[in-house]
Amino acid sequence: MATELTWLGHSAFRVDSPGGKRIYVDPFLSGNPKCPESELEPQRCDLVLLTHGHGDHVGDTVAINQRHRCPVIAQVELHGWLTEQGVAGDGQAHSINKGGTATVGGIKVTLTDANHSASTPDGGYGGEACGIVLELEDGFRIYFAGDTNVFGDMSLIGRIYSPDVAVLPIGDHYTMGPREAAVALELLGVIRCVPCHYGTFPLLTGTPATLRELAPAGVEVLEPAPGETLTF
Repeated sequence: MATELTWLGHSAFRVDSPGGKRIYVDPFLSGNPKCPESELEPQRCDLVLLTHGHGDHVGDTVAINQRHRCPVIAQVELHGWLTEQGVAGDGQAHSINKGGTATVGGIKVTLTDANHSASTPDGGYGGEACGIVLELEDGFRIYFAGDTNVFGDMSLIGRIYSPDVAVLPIGDHYTMGPREAAVALELLGVIRCVPCHYGTFPLLTGTPATLRELAPAGVEVLEPAPGETLTF
């Protein structure tokens, strides 16, 4: 089976793995003006992954967990806060930290560095912002950079994990814009990019077209519409 990546607007994604797992990354659904109405209430979920604690990334995590009793993987302090909000798992330890990997049902999740702030939705301490390398059952790897600027150690992420596709924020203002994202692609050495964190609100002005103009030669910048599925 193929890997399916569905953009739900902003930085929210649904991944359907070759082994049939359904994974939500930063599931900001309700309150997300770009999330299609048909995607507001997940019908099933096997795993939730979070890059950091801001409300536009934690989103509907608590509600999804309570409805589907699915594990949630997040950085240690953020996971502790989620537990206080009522998030429960399947008894496994899913609070990890940068450089650490958790394996759930054949899915490997590794947290990487990211440069960004990371408070919880109520203003508390949410640990540090992270990126995520998601390795699916067949070895296909997706790098979700999370909210970040470009930083030189992205070259290490490329060297160590060799992602098949990179999901990068490009909106500018709160994260890197297309100019920095183009350098990130060079550092990562990937050949496919899915931009995110743009167009949701007026301040997020970066566009895939601008990134496409600046990206290294040979890099394919994909541009799904909210709700559209990419198949790899």
